[in-house]
Amino acid sequence: MEKQGVISLGEAFVDYISTDSTNTKFRQLLGGATVNLAVGTSRLGLPAYYLCKLGTDSNGQFVEQKLKKEGVNLAFSVRSDTKRMCGVYVHLTESGERNFHSYINHTPEEILREDELRSDVFEKTRIFYFGSGTLFQQKSKETTKAALEYANEFSNLIAFDANLRLKRWESEGHCRRTVVSFLKHATIVKLAEDELNFLMETNSLEAGLEKILKWDIPYLFITMGGKGACAVMNGTTVFSPAPKVDTIDTTGAGDAFMAGLLYCFHEKGMPAGKTELTEYLQFANRVGAQATTKIGSLTSRIDFMELKKHFEK
Repeated sequence: MEKQGVISLGEAFVDYISTDSTNTKFRQLLGGATVNLAVGTSRLGLPAYYLCKLGTDSNGQFVEQKLKKEGVNLAFSVRSDTKRMCGVYVHLTESGERNFHSYINHTPEEILREDELRSDVFEKTRIFYFGSGTLFQQKSKETTKAALEYANEFSNLIAFDANLRLKRWESEGHCRRTVVSFLKHATIVKLAEDELNFLMETNSLEAGLEKILKWDIPYLFITMGGKGACAVMNGTTVFSPAPKVDTIDTTGAGDAFMAGLLYCFHEKGMPAGKTELTEYLQFANRVGAQATTKIGSLTSRIDFMELKKHFEK
């Protein structure tokens, strides 16, 4: 049986996103980087599996219903009557940039445990994806390590997106040390430009790229907002400008970029050279740009069929 699909491990959120730059009225939406990735890959036509602990209260039901509506498989997630879904308030600047204002987590100990993971989902899938959201707390970090062991056992392609939220960490140093220690586990790593400089303790893209070389990351992707993105493979760096769109809200753009990227790796495998790497980067850029055209990380309905046709050419 051919392995198909993408696993996303994480914590589902209810996003409270400001409707404008006054930050006085908020819209309730499904959110969380790993949720965005699961939905993004599902919308692109890939089997998507989400691993998390879900609550059974109204917010938990809201999250579960939304994910099922998006075609995300929750068969390997766990339900808990005492779990309360996490929330995050997202403020907007006048230019549409997001600001993660505050987090709400009433049940921090209610997380997916390593003994609640099931190996059969790793056996049937092609890609395992994780981020730093399961690394700042010890129990969830152990779950992530166990998931990585399964991913390696069943030869999953491993993808990591930092998605740093420093307010969740006890210190910048703890965040930096922990995240950097997990870079070695991934074949595909995606960082925003500011995350690269934070992790490498540099102040320019060039310096950050030079310093991260010692980790020998097979496929490294750096997003640079409106400037576009770059990719590094075997010492070769390629750049792709950002497509021109009417940006309203950048929430989830990086997650959409990553979903586009994983679609490329899932469907066409490892890029053989500079030409293919550039094609992957351009496709991910298009998917990421479209995600900025409406408020919320999952509200923009991208014409995936049109994008896929362009990519397949």
